[in-house]
Amino acid sequence: MAQNPDARGASHDLSVQLGPLRLKNPVMVASGTFGYGEEYADFLDLTALGAVVVKGISLAPRPGNPPPRLVETPAGMINAIGLENVGVDAFLQSKLPYLRDRQVPVIVNIFGNLLEEYAELAARLEGVPGIVALEINISCPNVKSGGMIFGTEPSMAARVVEAVRRATTLPLITKLTPNVTHIGEIAKAAVGAGSDMLSCINTVAAMAVDIFSRRPKLANVFGGLSGPAIKPIALRCTYEVLQAVDCPVIGIGGIANATDALEFLLLGARAVQVGTANFVHPAVTREIIEGMRRFLEVERLGGVEEYIGSLNRECLFPFAEIACEMTDLP
Repeated sequence: MAQNPDARGASHDLSVQLGPLRLKNPVMVASGTFGYGEEYADFLDLTALGAVVVKGISLAPRPGNPPPRLVETPAGMINAIGLENVGVDAFLQSKLPYLRDRQVPVIVNIFGNLLEEYAELAARLEGVPGIVALEINISCPNVKSGGMIFGTEPSMAARVVEAVRRATTLPLITKLTPNVTHIGEIAKAAVGAGSDMLSCINTVAAMAVDIFSRRPKLANVFGGLSGPAIKPIALRCTYEVLQAVDCPVIGIGGIANATDALEFLLLGARAVQVGTANFVHPAVTREIIEGMRRFLEVERLGGVEEYIGSLNRECLFPFAEIACEMTDLP
């Protein structure tokens, strides 16, 4: 990377413009891995984060799936929590005030099994102080379509985004699932329907079995794989999405240190979300932020905006050609 000698002694600014949002740095926490924020307050200063993406919220409280619902795997874990949460009323009354008092930007992840549920949630969260954006989880089954996942078909993903867009003026982030053939097509549909930004990826469909009991290790049988094992998949998906759409993208998947986070920014992601690593090391986000600042200093960059999207593309084929060659591999 070409160095900028004029940046010596600069402040090494980590702030980023993420669509309509201005964040103090590009490091967020991923939904479902950080609770509602207060759970991690003993480990780090929440105000140091770019934003907190809270545990997914539904209209009514959900108990989640029966145990066992977590399985450790090599370089990651599989979860089948089942989107357990307190519901929107309890969130607004007892969870959001803590984050609002600390003036940390809050992004609320929302989900439902019907289009109407997504729209009602968005309407309920419209204009609530402290909430800066909504993240739409489209990795949920549409009960009116026989359980088909909203995010696996472009037209269905678009319908969810359209419903939420009509219900709110808040910036919208659509969280994409990797469990599709062409994630770029889903990305185009979401942006075309009104999503301001995209986050990718959600967990990868997986399972684990016990050779002695001869049973699945999860009561739900299937779950979502996360952690370092999925980072290469997340990088590929992020790259593909960035080629497909012209909007801010947030990279997620296997980020455990500053180097991991910088890889996503190098591709062109304007922010990242840290997930499973929070369970291993609750203060990991603080170390990632500090590591990014040291990197800018070493590279003599005045700000992280100078680094975002600086991947050397001279040796790259167009993505369509790369994808074609991949399908021809034995």
